[in-house]
Amino acid sequence: MTAEARTKIVDEVKRFAADLSLSESQKSQLQTAYERAEDRIEEIRKANPDVTRADVIKKLVAARDQIREHIVKFLTPDQLKKWDAEMSKARSFLGHPMQA
Repeated sequence: MTAEARTKIVDEVKRFAADLSLSESQKSQLQTAYERAEDRIEEIRKANPDVTRADVIKKLVAARDQIREHIVKFLTPDQLKKWDAEMSKARSFLGHPMQA
């Protein structure tokens, strides 16, 4: 993972930690989920160098959905509602554009 990707993940975790009042444990779990998603995105790009932008966006949406499956295990219902609201407004995910 690049230093830039790590920085984006740390920034996202900090932002959500403040917005959702996350505990230290929740911050750690969210960071792990983001790191896994970023690793998966990089694997997809390396394995498919000619992938179209639309396909990358589909993979980003799938990665975001996988994070949600993970975080539902440790966020409170109220925190999850706020997270979902933020994700529905997001135009990027970990610095990757979400719109084609």
